[in-house]
Amino acid sequence: MTTESPRWFKSSYSNNGGNCIEVATNLAATHDVVPVRDSKNTDGAVLNFTTGTWSSFIAYAAAQSV
Repeated sequence: MTTESPRWFKSSYSNNGGNCIEVATNLAATHDVVPVRDSKNTDGAVLNFTTGTWSSFIAYAAAQSV
């Protein structure tokens, strides 16, 4: 994919309850990918979403929290 490494972060809304994901948005503009992983298992599987899919998910999640 790329030699550029993902820069992982958790949401500022995360309260460290253990049910968190980490996202690396730094690859979105240059590679059209948003990797996502389980914050408890950082050596585990990574799901790669296109930027369009990720944006749709975020929009849906935001609409559900209203």
